[in-house]
Order: sequence, then structure tokens, then C-alpha cells
Amino acid sequence: MSVTPRTFHLIAPSGYCHNQPAAQLAVKRLQDQGHHVVNTEVIARRHQRFAGDDAERLQDINGLAQMEDLPDILLAVRGGYGATRLLPQIDFAAVAARLKDQPVALCGHSDFTAIQLPLLKQGAISFSGPMLTGNFGAEVLSDFTVDHFWRALTSPKLTLSWETQPQDIDVQGTVWGGNLAMIASMMGTPWLPEIEDGILVIEDVNEHPFRVERMLLQLAQSGILPRQKAIVTGSFTGATLTDYDNGYDFDSVWTLIRQVTGVPLVTGLEFGHHWNTVTLPLGAQGHLQVKGSSSTLTLSGHPTLR
Repeated sequence: MSVTPRTFHLIAPSGYCHNQPAAQLAVKRLQDQGHHVVNTEVIARRHQRFAGDDAERLQDINGLAQMEDLPDILLAVRGGYGATRLLPQIDFAAVAARLKDQPVALCGHSDFTAIQLPLLKQGAISFSGPMLTGNFGAEVLSDFTVDHFWRALTSPKLTLSWETQPQDIDVQGTVWGGNLAMIASMMGTPWLPEIEDGILVIEDVNEHPFRVERMLLQLAQSGILPRQKAIVTGSFTGATLTDYDNGYDFDSVWTLIRQVTGVPLVTGLEFGHHWNTVTLPLGAQGHLQVKGSSSTLTLSGHPTLR
């Protein structure tokens, strides 16, 4: 699809970008497409395992509230770990108010979920989608990922379609979620939004099915899952099953969660730590329909680029 040149402002509130060549490749690709990429100095910034010390990474987020001119797109360099330790010092109300002042796309996933969900609690919609290094800097760029990124950022209404296990579902609600480990880690904190009648979309990486089940049971037993209209599972990659599992896999987890919660659970969305990923506006209105094995999720009410 034809894309209008945009300004990308890079932020790095989490882990150090250990794959520097991939990040530089991503910057070059964006520039070659006519985009303007700024704040690139955060790519090389490092303190211990983090993309700079806490004060530097905190400024990446709090500084957005003081920006005179916001860019088109605020893009996270990578995930990893580091955002959680910043949460008490982030002025989410001020940042959310600034982001709502004009259509601007704040995009990332993984550890970045810890930034996105508190912003959602303040009413600011952000996009759970590709990041600089792992996606735009992939050895082979995914056309699927890039196409869905621009569709989400420029379409006031868009529909995602995929195949799933046969069911019959028709629900509407607020789309929210992101990385499951981050959602579970935020339970009991002031930063997790209380979403009623939502469509919770989850993904994760390097988590064995039993760990995923444990996190989902925690969300179920705390009352979060029973308050949702539906659960949609994205990519759960990097887990290694062994003979000890004896047939216990992710399908076993999904079956149990359906039984425990009574909430419809739809599998198979290409979303998360995967070469192919859709981009989801967290906080948009969603209409989820499943007829047989065909699923659609129609999204609306999110900000789009001018």
C-alpha cells in the first residue's frame, strides 16, 4: 500500500538494544521509504541491561507531555525488561492528556505493555504492534506486519480476519491486553485498567503452557477474566514441550480456561512475538464474530494519522 511519509520518534524505556545492526537496518528502511526518523541516539544508549539509566528512560515517556510538536509515530525500539521499575514515576495523566491532544500513534509490544495499559486507564489509546528492531529490522521484512501496521494507523475502521476452532460467537466490547506476563504482573497495582465487558487479546513468548495457564488462572480467580466478553489468543512462541508434558499443550490450557471462566476464547490471531503480527489499537471498540472456523475482529473509535 502507498504510505505518506511520516515522522518516527524513537523511545527506549525497556531493555538495551543488543542487536544494533538490526536497529540501524530498520532506520535505513524507514528513511529509504521517505520517513523521518528522530531521536535515534536512544538505540545505542545503555546502562547495565537497560536502554539507559532509569532517569533517561523515564524522560523518554514523561518528556512526551512537554513536547511542543508531537511526531506522527512514537515507536519503541525494543522490549525486554525495564518499564515496570519506571511506573511509580511516570506522570500517566499528563502524558495521556498530551497524546489525546492530537492524533498520534504510540506503538510497541512486549514489555511496552506496562506503559500502554496505564495510559489506557487514563483514556489514551495506543497501538500494540511492531517495534523498531525486532520487526522493522527483521532480516526479512514481513509484508503482513507492515501492511497491518499502516492499516491500523490510517483506517478509522478496519477488520482483521483469521481461521480458528469452530465456534459461534458475536460480541462487542473494548479491545485491550497485550503481553500476558506484563498484564499478570500488574494485577493489584494502580496501573492496570479495570475493563468491563472487554475483548482481551493476549500473547507471550518463551512461556511454557503451564506458566501461561497459571497466569490466566490468576486473572480468572481475581475476577478479571469473568468480566470479559471474550478472550482472543495471539502468538505463544518459544516454548519447548517435553515427554513430561504427556500431551499437555496450549490447546489444553485454552480448554481449561473456557471451562473455568465460561468466557468464549478464540485462538489463532497472528499477534505478538512473531514475524507476522497485526497491530491492535488498545482501547478501540471491537466487534468479534466467529462463524464456524472464520473469525473477524472489527475495530473502530481509535485515533488515526492525518
